[in-house]
Amino acid sequence: MNELSSLYSEYVVPTYARLNLQIARGSGSRVWDFEGREYLDFGAGIAVCSLGHCHPEVTEAVSRQAATLVHASNLYGTKPQAELARGLAGLVPVPGKVFFCNSGAEANEGLIKLSRKFGSASGRYEILTFTQSFHGRTMAGISATGQEKVKAGFGPLLEGFRHLPYGDLDAVRRAVGPNTVAILLEPIQGEGGIHVAPAEFLTGLRELCDEKGLLLLFDEIQCGLGRTGTWGGWQSIAEVVPDAISWAKGIANGFPLGAFWISRRAADDRGPLSDLLGAGSHGTTYGGNPVSCAAALKVLEIIERDGLLENTRVQGARLREKLMALRNPRIAEVRGVGLMVGIELAIPEGGENAGALVNRMIGHGLLAIPAGEKVIRFLPPLNITAEEVDGAVAKFDAFLRG
Repeated sequence: MNELSSLYSEYVVPTYARLNLQIARGSGSRVWDFEGREYLDFGAGIAVCSLGHCHPEVTEAVSRQAATLVHASNLYGTKPQAELARGLAGLVPVPGKVFFCNSGAEANEGLIKLSRKFGSASGRYEILTFTQSFHGRTMAGISATGQEKVKAGFGPLLEGFRHLPYGDLDAVRRAVGPNTVAILLEPIQGEGGIHVAPAEFLTGLRELCDEKGLLLLFDEIQCGLGRTGTWGGWQSIAEVVPDAISWAKGIANGFPLGAFWISRRAADDRGPLSDLLGAGSHGTTYGGNPVSCAAALKVLEIIERDGLLENTRVQGARLREKLMALRNPRIAEVRGVGLMVGIELAIPEGGENAGALVNRMIGHGLLAIPAGEKVIRFLPPLNITAEEVDGAVAKFDAFLRG
């Protein structure tokens, strides 16, 4: 055990099954360990580093803001937060407002609180979610998540959630009852194994919510903000508009920031939906701090300026085509949208699961992310090049053949 491992063992709570790599530095789509070995990073911090590691323009924006104002609290207004709210609101095709927090779990907590507030006048509180979903590690987040493994040992959970088959519109319609207030889903499930919602499922949910007076909530923590080649992950699937959206991960290229957007549409006689969470109803100490907001503003600027939505679509298609062309019997399916790609493996009973395989891939100089027992996720930066895509596929091919 080296010194770093010893420090982790003695002082860090062991909540993570850490992979066999200690990272010293990163640049672009590559990282290096403490012995100087180089790795092609197709995990990007679990879809966080949208522009790769240590992008010089983000570094400069953060440095400049850190030398100007780091924190003021949300008792006051700051320019980076206001400008970022305007920028994020402009990514959705209808008017809305933004709340800033620190993480995806907190953003989803906000959607859950919004739903409870919306339903309070009529006594409705139930939120329908889906099997294989993932909505964070808070108590509300694991209650909403449709995976039993995250709930074990933490009961009793927050009541008011039901998990339905993903993509089954008839099941959703049957489940709506007098207590139902909202439907929460990932348009593309990430932790659940890269499952893409059918277009007719999203459009059907929108119609059902309009018919029954429910909120449609999109968890875009992993699939949003360019990851699929459109600003909204759902926009790569269907032309619908949700009532609220949660964002995090790729929003600030690694700086801690989350947000949720709320439509300004009329909720009921209480006014716009976006104003239901009034003064004192929700808050955060660090959310929307000037440094993270400065990083996020630069991320949005570069994605737009450098045509990275188009690059994501082009390189994502290249990545999927190259993977399918391997025709390796160990690959059962390749699926995804843009640079959110899942490789489902044919794993025999008793064989290594995705986590173990990803751990061994490190030895081939390639980093990826497991999803469940059988799926490996490729989530590279949005500015990845064709040469880097080809290099990753070559490394993966060598790993599978080895």
